[in-house]
Amino acid sequence: MNSVPPFSRRSFLKSAPVVLAAPSIVPSVLFGQDGGTAPSNRITVACIGVRNMGSNHFKTLLGNPSVQLLAVCDVDAGLRNDRVTRANAAYAQRLGKADYKGVTGYNDFRDVMARDDIDAAVIAVPDHSHALIALAAMRSGKDVYIEKPMTLTIREGRLMADAVQRYGRVLQCGSQRRSSGTVRRVCELVRNGRIGDLQQVKVGLGSRPRRPQPWKPEPVPEGFDYDLWLGPAPWAPYTTARCHYNFRFLRDYSGGEMTNFGAHYLDVAQWGIGADDGGPVEIEGKGLYHRTGLWDVFYEFELEYTYANGVKVLCSHAGGGCRFFGSDGWVDIDGKGEPGARLRAGIGPNEIHLYEGNGSHMGNFLDCVRTRRQPAAPVEVGHRSATVCHLGNIAMTLGRKLRWDPVREEFPGDEEANRMTWRSYREPWTLN
Repeated sequence: MNSVPPFSRRSFLKSAPVVLAAPSIVPSVLFGQDGGTAPSNRITVACIGVRNMGSNHFKTLLGNPSVQLLAVCDVDAGLRNDRVTRANAAYAQRLGKADYKGVTGYNDFRDVMARDDIDAAVIAVPDHSHALIALAAMRSGKDVYIEKPMTLTIREGRLMADAVQRYGRVLQCGSQRRSSGTVRRVCELVRNGRIGDLQQVKVGLGSRPRRPQPWKPEPVPEGFDYDLWLGPAPWAPYTTARCHYNFRFLRDYSGGEMTNFGAHYLDVAQWGIGADDGGPVEIEGKGLYHRTGLWDVFYEFELEYTYANGVKVLCSHAGGGCRFFGSDGWVDIDGKGEPGARLRAGIGPNEIHLYEGNGSHMGNFLDCVRTRRQPAAPVEVGHRSATVCHLGNIAMTLGRKLRWDPVREEFPGDEEANRMTWRSYREPWTLN
């Protein structure tokens, strides 16, 4: 994959009167001495969605001296205000000040996009709003870290991949195993023939939700912008079990464990197969979902993906992880396998070497914002891996074997299946 085009960093000092109104004496680290990062070289960031994984990203970025957090965006006012207060307090302490007001809270992501002093948006919202917010960020000149799965639909992924090229942005998908040294080495072993010819990959994703979820309409909590939370998804009455972490279990917003852990383990399978810019050509499977209650995703499933080279990926709800089987042995995602001697051997200089992230997934993203290199899980990887997950859900929904063309990204001659590569957006939302 090619590097993205070079860019001119926005000057951090442009916003200095607002975000770094410094006292007469401040710690020298804030001016780039003693190993610190000078304000003009910091990456300015907005966190969009600060619950669950978004909360982890917020803490990570707030503790990174090479980052300046400027904005926190969340549709939950109580959560948003808490994060803004915590961020401003942390910066005040570092500056030796009694007060600091450089981190601003926003309810609507569009207000964040209107700012021209933000380099990157870190997006950790429900899946159904991923493409909407990421495309807005790229169009406004911002690089993007987006949680996995990258999209709710296949066509959204292609639009995002095209936008990265059009606008010259860096995009990292949050499939963190792409930054794992152990996982990288396992995939290198497979790609270099340590287990012989790759024949089969077994992937386990886990099973949730095990029971139906009864529900009834509830009043929208004060301070929660439920209409904006729904965004492009169909309108539905508010209930607590619909939102926050549980969105993963409703098809209007996500794809269940197929997309939740599939974005990790099916992604690893793609990496080991060597299909980062491709995918399977046939998909067949069956699954169970609850016919009553709120949650409607597949919680038990058995799927078989067939690739053009004959490799089969067997994906089920049983267990969790990824194991590769070849003509001469096997290897697991944690590096265990047979034959042990071959798996312990190093990767030679003339063999296949895969992308080495050299650190944390977020750290890799920030480094690529500076250098304009491709990150460990770039947009095409995020799109192709999410596509495998979506293909599984589509095959189970239709209940029949499907043929897939990974080049044209369509089901040849199958209009019923092709309609499922996209969802209509609730007005007035659009990706145009």
